[in-house]
Amino acid sequence: MLLNYLKIFLRNLKKQPAYMFINILGLSVGMASSILIFLFVQHELSYDKYHEKSDRIYRVSRSFFNQNGEVNLYLAHTAPPFGPLMKSDFSEDLEQAVRVLNTNVILKSGEKIFEEEKVYFSDPEVFSVFSWELVDGNGEEALNFPDGMVISESMARKYFGDADPIGKSLELMISQHQVNLQVRAVMKDIPDNSHFRADFLVSMEMVTGYFGGYDEMMKNYGSNQFGTYILLKEGSNIKNIEDQIPDFLNRHIQVGEGGALASTWTSLHLWPITDIHLHSNLDSELEPNSNIEHVYIYTAIAFFILLIACVNFMNLATARSSKRALEVGLRKTLGAEKRFIIGQFMSESILMSLISLVLALVMTSLMLPFFENFTGKDLSFNLFEQPIYLFGLLGFVLVVGMIAGSYPSLFLSSFQPVKVLKGTFKIGTIHEKLRAALVVGQFAISIILIVAVLVVVHQLDFMKNKDLGFEKDRIAVLPAYEELVGNFENLSQRFLQHEGIESVSLGSRVPSGRLLDSGITSAELKDGLTNIDIRLSDIHVSHGYMETFGIEIVAGRDFDFQLPTDSTQAFLLNESAVRAIGWTSAEDAIGKSLHYDARRGYVVGVVKDFHFESLHQPIIPMVFMIPDTRFNSVAIRLKQGFEEETIAYLKEEWIALKPDFPFSYYTIEDKFQQQYESEEKVGVVFGFFAGIAILISVLGLFGLSAFAAEQRTKEIGVRKVLGASVKSIVLLLGKDFLKLVLFGFLLAVPIAWFAMNSWLESFAYSVSISWGVFGLAGLIAVVIATFTISSQSIRSALTNPVDSFKTN
Repeated sequence: MLLNYLKIFLRNLKKQPAYMFINILGLSVGMASSILIFLFVQHELSYDKYHEKSDRIYRVSRSFFNQNGEVNLYLAHTAPPFGPLMKSDFSEDLEQAVRVLNTNVILKSGEKIFEEEKVYFSDPEVFSVFSWELVDGNGEEALNFPDGMVISESMARKYFGDADPIGKSLELMISQHQVNLQVRAVMKDIPDNSHFRADFLVSMEMVTGYFGGYDEMMKNYGSNQFGTYILLKEGSNIKNIEDQIPDFLNRHIQVGEGGALASTWTSLHLWPITDIHLHSNLDSELEPNSNIEHVYIYTAIAFFILLIACVNFMNLATARSSKRALEVGLRKTLGAEKRFIIGQFMSESILMSLISLVLALVMTSLMLPFFENFTGKDLSFNLFEQPIYLFGLLGFVLVVGMIAGSYPSLFLSSFQPVKVLKGTFKIGTIHEKLRAALVVGQFAISIILIVAVLVVVHQLDFMKNKDLGFEKDRIAVLPAYEELVGNFENLSQRFLQHEGIESVSLGSRVPSGRLLDSGITSAELKDGLTNIDIRLSDIHVSHGYMETFGIEIVAGRDFDFQLPTDSTQAFLLNESAVRAIGWTSAEDAIGKSLHYDARRGYVVGVVKDFHFESLHQPIIPMVFMIPDTRFNSVAIRLKQGFEEETIAYLKEEWIALKPDFPFSYYTIEDKFQQQYESEEKVGVVFGFFAGIAILISVLGLFGLSAFAAEQRTKEIGVRKVLGASVKSIVLLLGKDFLKLVLFGFLLAVPIAWFAMNSWLESFAYSVSISWGVFGLAGLIAVVIATFTISSQSIRSALTNPVDSFKTN
């Protein structure tokens, strides 16, 4: 029986090659797109699941909030004491607690000098929590040595080539300190589906010295720089620990001003490690994470594209049903049961789906390298190494084949033999309306994707070109180091003598970074000096900072180099800080007393609000001050037209001043652009797959319009004989299809508006969706549909009437 079905399928393939080509091409493109998206989604969902104990690993995060309970800062990092204290206090439920501290350092081996970003100071027990595979040495023993280091295989090749790295030394330079480290173990490169990836693990003992020793480090609850992880004992419930966290905080952190318990202003939260990549985008992360919304978006796109391909199959199969009506009628007359006819058409559908899969796999293999490069993910797809994919694809074929063939098989098997053999059989209006509804659905999905592309592009353009309130162009940022900060006055004067440099300044943070530093504030209000229950983020700056970034002073003055007290007592605030404190205006704030942590002083100026962070975050209250510590960056404004030669000059100066440190810099403009990379990728993905969806829809519309023209060949011949013009015939054949596209547009508008408004809510500052976006999307769909339909309509309209009458 199956052999007979195959023969019938091959005959139809030979008789109707165009129909088969359109269906197979549409299905294969839909399948290839879905496979690519599935690989991406599967990779996103796999983060940190490779750890053997992933179901028991939790990350500790920390939040701070105002007296009204409103969270003003939510950090993925915590202070150094929390890990050891949790291990001690919750020993009944915890098997282990470990900390990691990430920082940029300079590593030197002989003549090789590199600045490395993925260096993590770590507790030795990290290898008992995370399943990182060692290829040589013992990781826990290595990190028990004060100079111990574990490096990845790729870093071992980078620094030592093919030589055995065990026992070799690397010189680490950080904050003017140089330490010799010994490689005591080598691990495989951490998989890229990890929420952080370390190339180097260094003993945590080195860090204690920066805090003044272990005892002082265990008293420091303000330095929230550590990634803290706990491993739950088997059978323990994480809720047991969560319920005890308020008491835990009150027990270890001293009572604040006014007798405030620690649990009233801070809290700890426990995140399952497998949730971090897609659900955690806190104010500080070890590495940038993704977003579960992107997974939903990509999954929906894959579903819609595959649905469009299946709809094409159903539409073309039912549209051409009259061509197979006689076949069904004869089979039924000869005794074929309905279930066998359904089986025949379902088999044909599944076979066509199988052929489409083979073609889709070829397309996938060709597109996968480009898709991997675009996403930055390792999306290897090897059916021999991963046989589960083969079984999954076979199941995929069955599902797609059954979905695509379900309605056509039921429809074709319902033909009545008597009507078919008498020639009185007609396709009912219900089936025609269903086919029309499917076309409407196809184009509605396509228009939704077009709207999404236009909105994403508009939002990206808005973010890139929005006035941020300061001048971000031509500002190069270099790392600050101790000698430069200590001799900054002389060096800045030296730099300013170069014709390509307009201004130079220092800062603890520069625009495009995150505002994570804050302190306790009290300000002069009507009732005198009053504690302020809002978070003011502080930025330590040098003289000239406002000039370098072109930040406008709206009241008072800038810091004055001629006034020594400005370095010890003066503050500048932004407008948001003035409002948050409670002063009536910027002018009202000038001269008012302000206490910020240990500094006692007064407000000398107010700057206009500007976007220090990305447009994902709102503008928050900021306070600027001139200290003599905590400078991390040197900001240099370059003169227009001199950028390249000035960077070359700065490199020469850097090498002369700091030969052991490689020269590196970034620009503020580039840094802001990088913050929107994920949105740019979403826009490109939308654009690419919107094009795929439109292509599949066009294929279906092409097939339907060709069939409609074929069905009306004799009618067209009669009309031409009676004097009908080519224009009127094209309009006759095309208007019904264009109506369906317009109905699809009306259906798409509210859905697209709701979906894209929801996406825009993730930005603190965003565009509004104008009617022009929907108009342009509809116009694009109509133009594409018009060209597709016209190509067939014009061909039929130009056919010689004599040839039309010869058609069966």
